[in-house]
Amino acid sequence: MIFKFSELLSRLQYVCDERNNVDTSTTNKRGSDELLSQSGVTVMAPAAPHHADNNNQDSAAKKVKLEQNVGKPSRVIHIRNIPNETTEAEIIQLGLPFGRVTNVLVLKGKNQAFLEMAEEISAVAMVAYFGGCVAQLRGRAVYVQFSNHKELKTDQTHSNASASAQAALQAAQVISNSAGAALVAGAGAALQPANGGTEIQGGPNTVLRVIIEHMLYPIVLDVLYSIFQRYGKVLKIVTFTKNNSFQALIQYPDTGSAQMAKTALDGQNIYNGCCTLRIDYSKMTCLNVKYNNDKSRDYTNPTLPSGDGDAHQLLTSGGVLAPPFLGLGSGLASPYGVGVGGVGLPAFGALTLTPASPALRALTAPPLPLATVLLVSNLNEEMVTPDALFTLFGVYGDVQRVKILYNKKDSALIQMAEPHQAHLAMTHMDKLRVFGKAMRVMLSKHQTVQLPKEGQPDAGLTRDYSQSPLHRFKKPGSKNYQNIYPPSATLHLSNIPATVSEDDIKEAFTKRGFTIKAFKFFPKDRKMALVQLATIDDAVAALIKMHNYQLSESNHLRVSFSKSSI
Repeated sequence: MIFKFSELLSRLQYVCDERNNVDTSTTNKRGSDELLSQSGVTVMAPAAPHHADNNNQDSAAKKVKLEQNVGKPSRVIHIRNIPNETTEAEIIQLGLPFGRVTNVLVLKGKNQAFLEMAEEISAVAMVAYFGGCVAQLRGRAVYVQFSNHKELKTDQTHSNASASAQAALQAAQVISNSAGAALVAGAGAALQPANGGTEIQGGPNTVLRVIIEHMLYPIVLDVLYSIFQRYGKVLKIVTFTKNNSFQALIQYPDTGSAQMAKTALDGQNIYNGCCTLRIDYSKMTCLNVKYNNDKSRDYTNPTLPSGDGDAHQLLTSGGVLAPPFLGLGSGLASPYGVGVGGVGLPAFGALTLTPASPALRALTAPPLPLATVLLVSNLNEEMVTPDALFTLFGVYGDVQRVKILYNKKDSALIQMAEPHQAHLAMTHMDKLRVFGKAMRVMLSKHQTVQLPKEGQPDAGLTRDYSQSPLHRFKKPGSKNYQNIYPPSATLHLSNIPATVSEDDIKEAFTKRGFTIKAFKFFPKDRKMALVQLATIDDAVAALIKMHNYQLSESNHLRVSFSKSSI
């Protein structure tokens, strides 16, 4: 859908008001051909020779010339100074308010992208608009001008051949063809549709079902709105728990916005290493929200009552009743069975969208206290050692230091690498029986674990593991984050060489006093296996003693808890 430029300006004026505050005076602006020559990419059909600026010009005059020289009109738009992690979907979103997008190319590492519009008039409107209003991506000012190329040609070696780019282009096509989908991303959440005021209230594939996995931190309705409104006008949100997991239903006015959000957000983490979004389409076509409160919100009807906070609310779709809410408060129930409440969420600005893999980053900063030190008590002081605690707590994070208290040897301080790792360890291991005693795990008031001063008695009770090669999570995007489970009687074994048999592994466990009830190699990957012990207590002890056990000259066994059983 193509709009009159004057109408477009009025609809996006509030964006301009915010973005005009960005200082662009220090930005180094370069022509598209200069950037392309550095990137070594030759994927466009050039329109005309490019004439270099006179190198003898004074720098101020050159700056004025570059700012004024947006180039001759072309369907292809050149966007500079983009953040390194910018996705094709984000580039497409810049162009969608102006018309249909037909192609996109993001030059990774070169901080630039190209966007091809279906009509030259759309490109002209976009360049004209951003000539007086600085565009932003992920909080960084980006610069929009015409490309010297009339057409964007790409092949299978370039980024738009990827599945994510193709999905983004398909979603853009749907948005362009949908009535009322004129504006998307941040602008779309605040503006009224340009279809005579008629809102498209749902339909097939306009309602997303969102499941939060590994929900260590509480997720409230405003957090979800802040994330999902980037991809279109969020009409309604309903949150609830089902099957011991926190879920939400989010309704958009059109399928294009819903598809864009699903493509961009599915599999991402809200907070680092946890609160992973799993998104699919709901069978519901319209959410019926009765109350505006911390569990549900109808953004099209702000006059709804708040309702009774303890009352059950029902969703309806074609006469079918959905499961009632389970009374979620501000401290939402965790899938691990431990509530995390009483914490304030930070203000949300431009959210950084990054996938859970390969680079494990977050949509926003975690709200929990930045405590990384745990106080562990009620230990079996006859058997516990710093190495044993390092191995056990290392299942849930990278242990930096361990200090068994000299005058109270049934207690210890354990410093983790990151706050969320400390919370994971506390959540999973508080009251866990270790060497016959149920240990207690809580956050410590200490910020770090101090190493003993020279001459101070310690008896080897304090160890520094910051440089240990046994850390499980030191690599960004480690798959170990996706395989964190509560302690169980079944252990997951990995890094098994082909020369080691089932009998060899059973014998290794038996020599250390463990009785194996069941054993099974993975059918498709013999480097991994499951081993089941009699009790969780036995499995905890076996993990401590068998992790890093040497199986061959170059292979050491890796042991963790499994969610499976044999």
